[in-house]
Amino acid sequence: MASMDDREKAFENKFAHDEELKFRAMARRNKMLGLWAAEKLGKTGDAAEAYAKEVINSDFEEAGDHDVFRKVRKDFDDAGVDQSDHQIRRTMDELLDQAVEQVRKS
Repeated sequence: MASMDDREKAFENKFAHDEELKFRAMARRNKMLGLWAAEKLGKTGDAAEAYAKEVINSDFEEAGDHDVFRKVRKDFDDAGVDQSDHQIRRTMDELLDQAVEQVRKS
């Protein structure tokens, strides 16, 4: 019976660890996306960092990443930045790949 309890705890620990890594990768992706979008919006320095934090915080509105996409899309539209939905989504995917790799290495 002890081995079953040990296996259960191991699975629970692995799940918790994987979820933490996923959260860290998404937060890192969102920061990189925010910095990318800030550059397109003409923001630099502290303004770019503050915008990246806004993008990170937008991810807490709903499950999934549609809230992040919606924020960047709206901000681009409001500022007249010409980026297609496809380009934004592709950048999100590319940055997620980079973020996952960075989290794995850290």
